[in-house]
Amino acid sequence: MSRDARQTDRATPRKARQAAARLTPRYPRRAGRFALRLGSLAGALGIWQLLTGLDVDLWLRFSQFPTVADVARAFADRLSGPDYWTDLTDSLTRILTGFLLAAVLGVATGVLVARSRLAEDLLGPLLEVVRPIPAIALVPVAILLFPSNEQGIVFITFTAAFFPVLVSTRHAVRALTPVWEEAVRTMGAGRLRVLGSVVLPGALPGVFGGLSVGLGVSWICVISAEMISGQYGVGYRTWQDYTIVNYPGVFVGMVTIGVLGWITSTAVEVLGRRLTRWLPRTSYVPGARVPRQARGTAVPVRTVPRTERDVPHDQLV
Repeated sequence: MSRDARQTDRATPRKARQAAARLTPRYPRRAGRFALRLGSLAGALGIWQLLTGLDVDLWLRFSQFPTVADVARAFADRLSGPDYWTDLTDSLTRILTGFLLAAVLGVATGVLVARSRLAEDLLGPLLEVVRPIPAIALVPVAILLFPSNEQGIVFITFTAAFFPVLVSTRHAVRALTPVWEEAVRTMGAGRLRVLGSVVLPGALPGVFGGLSVGLGVSWICVISAEMISGQYGVGYRTWQDYTIVNYPGVFVGMVTIGVLGWITSTAVEVLGRRLTRWLPRTSYVPGARVPRQARGTAVPVRTVPRTERDVPHDQLV
């Protein structure tokens, strides 16, 4: 290969990167993205205040809604009392206990069913029959089965998160490339080594996807269970405010549930990113245009050096 050909070959990727940078829209950095997110929340609150303050009744009856100012005053009053923090602690304790149990047992059961035909034949039919039953429909079963309402609510939370984690883990394990396991087995690895070095790390992305879904479903079910059979908790307090027609208090409970769900989901996502740092991260930007090869130009093809003379001197070993 001549010197001119090598220079042209090296310049082609650089020109392609420059062209892609020109065509890719500039997206704000972290501070700009944070400002955009705050702006979206502020805009939603502003529209809410405008519609409720003007008593807009087109088809949706916003005149029945409390204003943002009313909810803010009720939220400040609730923060100053001890009941709010007691309800917050009880709901977080229930959700974390049920979710952690579901995460451990769901991952273990998913791996077992995916790796063992015997376990699939024994547990698969039972799990598939129970899985479509909504967790909130198991509240009567929990009331009859457990001696206290607290244990029953934890059971409902566990059931809600267990099946999403189980299904995602099972599919993630079955989707693993068999070549990875075969490569480790050729080096003398046993079952435990294969499980720890291939199966679990390879299935982690799918597992954390199931954990995110399971956590969201757990929040839905734990609030519903607290409304039905709880004595304390955010869901119980929200239902009590509804029965006494305290609509600002109802919205305080809704906002609290949303913030708690967002914080816990973000924590799971951050943990998943930390444990899967070995995965390649894409830098996809919505709306970006992919540069196309100009018409009439040939696609550059790298030529493989045939002799030692064709190899650059800095690459010789």
